[in-house]
Amino acid sequence: MPTTANRGKPCRAVAGAFCVAFAAAFAAPGVQAAPLALDVTGQITKTTNAEHTVYHFGEEQLLNLPAHSISTGTPWTKKSVFTGPSLADILKTVGARGQSVEVHSFDDYTYTVPASDADRYGVILAYSMNGKRLQVSDFGPLFLIYPRDQYPDELSTAGATAKFVWQIKSLVIK
Repeated sequence: MPTTANRGKPCRAVAGAFCVAFAAAFAAPGVQAAPLALDVTGQITKTTNAEHTVYHFGEEQLLNLPAHSISTGTPWTKKSVFTGPSLADILKTVGARGQSVEVHSFDDYTYTVPASDADRYGVILAYSMNGKRLQVSDFGPLFLIYPRDQYPDELSTAGATAKFVWQIKSLVIK
């Protein structure tokens, strides 16, 4: 069952808009405070560290995965083209064996999505929007994107909206 931590669902949109506006006001142009990277832990069979506990994707690795695009709107953006690796490719690369993916963000938001969403919806971890690299001030460095416009009945509810996690830093496979 999806869970949230540190923020209630009704507050997510308001808090998100405030955080984006606040970060944009103080961010230096062209500076990305968080690197394009992703750590995956939990029920995985492939790791990159000596302790065999984490698979770390650096910027080069993420950019070398096949790029997929989804054209959709979100509650926080107009219809845009989001591009990045598919969640399915990330899960395959790490040898994921779990049924759910706990998504963690830099702003301490946590949300759990079914691993099956990766194939069902073709979910991506977007690193760009309309050809521009996402920064922390605009949902980056990674933004979990679902094809909301293609599945409006399923992906436009409050519960589905919570799946659109931004400022992603790590995934835990459970």
